[in-house]
Amino acid sequence: MAVKLKILVTGGAGYLGSIIVPDLLSDGHKVTVLDNFMFGQNSLGHVCHYQDLEIIRGDVREVNIISEIIKDFDLVIPLAALVGAPLCDNNPNGAKTVNFEAVQMLVDNLHTSQIIILPTTNSGYGVGEKNAYCTEESDLNPITLYGRTKVDAEKSVLNRENSVSLRLATVFGMAPRMRLDLLVNDFVYRAVTDRTVVLFESHFKRNYVHIRDVSRAFKHVIKEFDKLRGNAFNVGLSDANLSKTELCERIKFQIPNFVFIDAPIGSDPDKRDYIISNEKFENTGYTTKFSLDDGIRELVTGYQMIRNTRYGNL
Repeated sequence: MAVKLKILVTGGAGYLGSIIVPDLLSDGHKVTVLDNFMFGQNSLGHVCHYQDLEIIRGDVREVNIISEIIKDFDLVIPLAALVGAPLCDNNPNGAKTVNFEAVQMLVDNLHTSQIIILPTTNSGYGVGEKNAYCTEESDLNPITLYGRTKVDAEKSVLNRENSVSLRLATVFGMAPRMRLDLLVNDFVYRAVTDRTVVLFESHFKRNYVHIRDVSRAFKHVIKEFDKLRGNAFNVGLSDANLSKTELCERIKFQIPNFVFIDAPIGSDPDKRDYIISNEKFENTGYTTKFSLDDGIRELVTGYQMIRNTRYGNL
């Protein structure tokens, strides 16, 4: 694969993009970001000095924009999405058109020689079998509109030749375009600011991964693409299949006066409950660098700067 690629990153000014785009530029690639800046963010301001960065303000659903620019790229990373169950439930039409139909439009307009690396989600597994790991061969059973749109997008992408799908665990960590609504980020924020959290379905488990390890996963796929093409891979921390209670215990280790209790009534609208095997991706030579404890420590530091909720995807 070429050392210097022309890469289109849709939604590149979002939470993931604000880490991935600088890393791609640092590696010497030419990066074009297409984003509608729906959150009013300036999360790529620190990399505008790169001559190999181009920013296009626009919507990924605009056929005229996509058809005009798409032929120029070696690789497309479709980060543009309405992420999370609450945001998708609040805007179901937007979820379907951005998360799936816009990806399908990319597939329809790309030449078979052009590459797609799609970020999707562990949410596609829905509720896993108790005490059994979800692998890439496990049935996909999404229980939210968000999960269903991402599963549909993955099917579309993997039906073509030059594609890889990364099924990301729940991401955590600081970023220039911050999100507080992700579970680890949310719980640490509550621990720092409120010193307490009330848990619903505290036994529900999921897997976690640091945002910088997500960026490293994309870089690994770019480097090893010829070996990885046509596959979906789980991407997460293999020692971080944790329940909400176990996560809170890890947070309390660093914030001793943090109190967490089980809600006596009510339930969590997010019913995801699974444990994930990341062995397939690890067997390709990928390793994580940032632990959950590293991320919690980083968030505690970062939250000295953040004292409001405008950083949520709600």
